[in-house]
Amino acid sequence: MVASLRAFLPGGLTRAAFAVLAPPRSGPYAMDALIQRAKDGDTQALEAVLKQHAPDVARIAHRMLGPSPDLDDVVQEALFQVARSLRGFQGHSKFSTWLYRVVANVARMHLRAKASRPQLDFAEPTQLARSAASEASPEQVAERSEDVRALYRCLDTLSEKKRTVLVLHDLDGVPAAEIARIVDVPLLTVRTRLFYARKELYAALARDPELAHLDAAMRDSDGGGR
Repeated sequence: MVASLRAFLPGGLTRAAFAVLAPPRSGPYAMDALIQRAKDGDTQALEAVLKQHAPDVARIAHRMLGPSPDLDDVVQEALFQVARSLRGFQGHSKFSTWLYRVVANVARMHLRAKASRPQLDFAEPTQLARSAASEASPEQVAERSEDVRALYRCLDTLSEKKRTVLVLHDLDGVPAAEIARIVDVPLLTVRTRLFYARKELYAALARDPELAHLDAAMRDSDGGGR
């Protein structure tokens, strides 16, 4: 299932398309010099940190939200939260873990607000989505766009906690142990949520005629959905 979900999303939005967050070079989680300067109030260093990690913020937000017309606003809000909260980063975890937590929290707040208001049709694709599909034909772009929208309609049926672990693990390739640190729960809890999230997603896919082909492919790749 994991491989199927990742292949299903636009190739331009894979982890390899963005800068990789490097782990600390020394100590358990030694502070990167640039991040330390930003924490100390160096505005140029802060701008450099935000510029360096903006693609990662955009990728995480896109994975969490899907083809949302609010994606750009959520990315901007997440970057603002990163800048505002950076002084509180103490290096107790990798910076990438902390960044995931900040962006995921902003995305979850947006999803909660979205659930409480009337739903409108999706707006035009964001620049992020357009650039990812720039090499595809118009027909492929249209087909992929509809598939992605249908997939995220199914993801909308999951609880916030299950959706978060499934998106981080199956769509963005984050290891379960890392997700446990991001959402601050035991590893067994992450694995349990992931198991039930996949089970519920299979059921939602089976109910959506637009995604019957994806449901069948994912079940085949996952040993019949077991």
